[in-house]
Amino acid sequence: MPRTIWSGAISFGLVTVPINVQSATEDHSIRFHQYHREDGGRVRVRKFCELEDREVTSAEIGRGYEITRETKHQAAQIIPITDDELRDLPLPTAKAIEIVAFVPAEEIDPIQISEGYYLQANGQVAAKPYKLLVQALGRSEKVAIAKYAWSGRERLGMLRVRDDALVLHSMRWPDEIRSPNELLPPPVEVTQEELEGALTLMETMTVQSLDELGASDAYTEAIAQIIEAKREAKPLPEAPEPEAPAQVLDLMAALNASVEKAKASRGEPAGDADVHELPAPKKRTAAGKRPAKKAASKKPTAKKTSGRKPRSA
Repeated sequence: MPRTIWSGAISFGLVTVPINVQSATEDHSIRFHQYHREDGGRVRVRKFCELEDREVTSAEIGRGYEITRETKHQAAQIIPITDDELRDLPLPTAKAIEIVAFVPAEEIDPIQISEGYYLQANGQVAAKPYKLLVQALGRSEKVAIAKYAWSGRERLGMLRVRDDALVLHSMRWPDEIRSPNELLPPPVEVTQEELEGALTLMETMTVQSLDELGASDAYTEAIAQIIEAKREAKPLPEAPEPEAPAQVLDLMAALNASVEKAKASRGEPAGDADVHELPAPKKRTAAGKRPAKKAASKKPTAKKTSGRKPRSA
């Protein structure tokens, strides 16, 4: 059973849903330690006080915000912030995950989405409002946007339903997403034939779910093989020769060859794949979002907010 990371409530208008937060994912990566090559001793990180030049314990360490940096003539100015002060922040989100809006799921840019957490109903009193929110989100086909405060900063989150359970995804604030405009390639023209060739390749490589991929973490498996070989004093597994990247001279030829290769890997007969009629491109703004629908009534001008810096303690 995963451990509870945080306990609080979901604030949904005047409805309150007591919940426990648990991690929705697991990390199966192989972890390494640092060691001294001469004698195999573990190398550990120790925390030293710069002024007293001695190691300090966790009980002696606090957190603070640096106003001015240390110079030759003046010590750094630091505003100390205690755990009690962070816990008692005058924010509604300090004690609850406060839902502030509902939006269509397709309007959320995946680049904003980060870690996922399961929200477990905390006790019998939470069962009915929890189920109400699950069913309402499922029927509406929307996701809930919420704000909450963990670990010394207010965060943005998205609530959705997965197998009748509520999932909270932490999100980046809009101003934390860089614009890709400066990374775009120079303007080029793509022909209709090339676009249809790309769609043919996509159609050939399409699966109905990720389970059909049968994908695994080859890197972790290779590390495990090396560890096992060294443990048993066996020769290390040989690395396969990497395929040299082909220089694309004829884009259509490369697309056709890719289609045939994808079909062969699936045991399908060679031949042209079915290509559906090209869908009309959806209009989007520079930020990658669809243009907002015109509001029925004029909304009051939003006040300019000051920068949220610093977000982290």
